[in-house]
Amino acid sequence: MAKLDEYRTQVQELLKWYGSFKPLMKESVEEYERQIILDRENDHYQIVDVGWDHYNRIHHTVLHLDIKDEKIWIQEDATDPGIVERLMERGVPKEDIVLAFHAPYKRPYTGFAVA
Repeated sequence: MAKLDEYRTQVQELLKWYGSFKPLMKESVEEYERQIILDRENDHYQIVDVGWDHYNRIHHTVLHLDIKDEKIWIQEDATDPGIVERLMERGVPKEDIVLAFHAPYKRPYTGFAVA
């Protein structure tokens, strides 16, 4: 399997796995949904919590990953354990993971891909 196809498979499997977990919610939450968004055509992948807690809107990005130039860009990661560790356990090298939530000038110091 080509590297790009392998990364797409890994990302999608991990998002489905993380998406299967429901966060602890307050009893007051009236409406809640965890959405797994897989844009395979453009290589954008997200998990988003949406809903309502009475008058307060819930809209929280749990995970947001992109695949660009055969690298996995971590745009947002609010998971524990983090998705970076899971990707590396599955054989994705640090050189193919971009911690995009860090400013570009900080990325050379992370030990991961710069871009």
